[in-house]
Amino acid sequence: MSRNDQELIAPLEKHKFNTDNLVTWMESNEIESTGLKVKQFQGGMSNPTFFLESENNKYVLRKKPPGKLLPKAHAVDREFKVMNALGQIDFPVPKMLGFCDNPSVIGTEFFIMDYIDGRIITTPEINGFSKK
Repeated sequence: MSRNDQELIAPLEKHKFNTDNLVTWMESNEIESTGLKVKQFQGGMSNPTFFLESENNKYVLRKKPPGKLLPKAHAVDREFKVMNALGQIDFPVPKMLGFCDNPSVIGTEFFIMDYIDGRIITTPEINGFSKK
């Protein structure tokens, strides 16, 4: 299933963050952010995930959820490192664009990667797909 506007919502109140701070961080990391718009993907199993759209590019931002978390839970740093390493050996993952471990930017650690249109699997059982 491809992304469509029904799968995107305005960021939930508990997941909102300072977009101006994000734009400043993106600019300092040479990630184009002109006219940045932020939507949130509905659902998800763990880390809040956002669709970012600038005038010229589309991205995905993943961050830790709000609240007190176990020390190794929701390790977006590990997720970024693993996908970045996989991308360097030509495994089909989105290009990792930047990781931020400074919670003063949007309230928690996060990373940004390129957006790739494709299927969004919404259940852990991966219903509707064969094992082949």
